[in-house]
Amino acid sequence: MHDIAAATLPSGTLLPSLGLGTWKMGENARTASQEVESLKRGFDLGMTLIDTAEMYGEGGAETITGKAIEGRRDEVFLVSKVYPFNASRKGVIDACERSLQRLKTDRLDLYLLHWRGEHDLEETVAGFEELRRAGKIREWGVSNFDVEDMEDLMEVEDGENCAANQVLYNLSRRGIEHDLMPWCQERGIPVMAYSPIEQGRILRNTELIRIAKAYQATPAQLALAFVMRARNTIAIPKSGDPHRVEENSGAARLEISREDWAALDAVFPPPFRKQPLEML
Repeated sequence: MHDIAAATLPSGTLLPSLGLGTWKMGENARTASQEVESLKRGFDLGMTLIDTAEMYGEGGAETITGKAIEGRRDEVFLVSKVYPFNASRKGVIDACERSLQRLKTDRLDLYLLHWRGEHDLEETVAGFEELRRAGKIREWGVSNFDVEDMEDLMEVEDGENCAANQVLYNLSRRGIEHDLMPWCQERGIPVMAYSPIEQGRILRNTELIRIAKAYQATPAQLALAFVMRARNTIAIPKSGDPHRVEENSGAARLEISREDWAALDAVFPPPFRKQPLEML
């Protein structure tokens, strides 16, 4: 896995703690070929986890992903997500089938409920379990679930089979460190962090720039290293630029001192109390 540390699903399956996001991909025909190249470059660098969703570009991102994984499906850990309004028992199965067609593959490694919607969790989980038995997905999980949602899920039949929770997490949004992250860590459920560099907004922070320079790193690399420093936490930055993907991969090699993490805590303070789960 190059020098990218591994995260572990409850089943024991290993996956890289630095992967590739695809949000906003597949929306522009002019940039499509570069997006495909960016993803392929990521695979070459060991970022073999790829995260997409039927929502992204209304299937466009899955189509781009399908092109990138062509001929390389077995080296990639493939994640997609189902819209909440498609998450009835039958709806999940139909949505998964459509995603598999766009991705040009026969299986997903991980299938997530994008956020909690109007369908009962029992129905969604029953659909996920049916897909698992059919070999269409290897594992399933959730996204944008707070502790209360996770506890509700655990009470549903087969709810304890949840393999991951994908949430918004970065230096400027650390609320989950108070309760959700420890809750997941206790149960061996990895946290997948989307928008790990806050879509670039935090990269102008002077302290982040100062510390990154000390390690001959970029602010983005340091921000990604922060996300990955938590146990069993996976960062999935999106980039449609192969050079940026190469830069991102360098985050896996950073070893930051305790003093410098403390300096970042001073600028981006950890939470002192429960905060509502943030979403983008």
